[in-house]
Amino acid sequence: MAASAAGRAAAWGLRGALAARRGRAATPGTPGPPPGAAPGPRRAASGPAAGSDTAAVLRERLRQRQVAGDTGDSGATAGAQAGPGPRGSLRALALRLGGLLAATGGAAVLYVFGSNAVDEHGDKIPDEFDSDPVGIRHMRRTFKYFKDYRQMIIEPTSARLLPDPLREPYYQPPYTLVLELTGVLLHPEWSLVTGWRFKKRPGIEHLLQQLAPLYEIVIFTSETGMTAFPLIDSIDPHGFVSYRLFRDATRYMDGHHVKDISCLNRDPARVVVVDWRRDSFRLQPYNGLALPRWDGGSEDRALYDLAAFLKTIALSGVEDVRAVLQNYSLEDDPLAAFQRRRTRLEEEQQQRQAELAQGKPPAGTFLGHLTGRLWPRSKQQ
Repeated sequence: MAASAAGRAAAWGLRGALAARRGRAATPGTPGPPPGAAPGPRRAASGPAAGSDTAAVLRERLRQRQVAGDTGDSGATAGAQAGPGPRGSLRALALRLGGLLAATGGAAVLYVFGSNAVDEHGDKIPDEFDSDPVGIRHMRRTFKYFKDYRQMIIEPTSARLLPDPLREPYYQPPYTLVLELTGVLLHPEWSLVTGWRFKKRPGIEHLLQQLAPLYEIVIFTSETGMTAFPLIDSIDPHGFVSYRLFRDATRYMDGHHVKDISCLNRDPARVVVVDWRRDSFRLQPYNGLALPRWDGGSEDRALYDLAAFLKTIALSGVEDVRAVLQNYSLEDDPLAAFQRRRTRLEEEQQQRQAELAQGKPPAGTFLGHLTGRLWPRSKQQ
């Protein structure tokens, strides 16, 4: 019995030694079992020792993660310091190519526009820049070229757009009529089927035929010559139009193509400009007659009224048309105002004829009375 008790005590002592060895292996910093040793039986840890072991493991994992993060940041910083990535390299290459192309283009412009002009034999024509250094002379010639080109767009092509008036034995009409093409004589229309087409205003043939003996007719339009030239041919098959002027003959001011009457080489006192834009004759406002823009209506009669108005001015022998046109400059529709005055004059003429039939003496000549009522006599002087 004593032997059995001693055996049980030895067994309990062996178990305690094994438990102590497992505890030392689980604790950090303590050596584990030697390699090749058979693992002992696993038991669930409990008590304060198990809690301290778990906390130690968590702290160790947190420390390892912090070390790994610091290593990654230092690697990214090192990569950034090493140089730009592929995208930065492409951007730098594009900037260099753009700068190279700009420098090459600038040098080509200076060479082409900064060189001396040549004559028909290919010899250089001397100019005022020959005494300058090579680079300076090219820059000054280029600047002068573009300045002259800009001036060509802004200014009329010539200070004398029309030739000198005809002399005897040739006939020169006493007045000059300047007509706009689109909006006055033609109306542009567009459709998907036909594209752009121009509709003729009723009364074009009547206007040109009635005024050709009294006026030197000039088509002066803000359209380009390529567009307007065939249109003028279509509306004037008999050649009543004396001259044709296009956009390059206008003066470009504040976004508008202005018709400068002083460049026509004609007496401004005998020039009438007909347009639907007042800005087109802003430099000489009392030489212009602003009509409402034609909308393409087939019942329009404005050109017939215009022919009658201008024919009255010419037959009246007005010395300065600006005095007459000034009376109609504030009218929204000057031709309608002229027709109203004309109607009143016809009524008065019928009344005067009735008085003559009754034996009353006439108050004056009909033509003088007509011009005196159509525009004030003080304005004719």
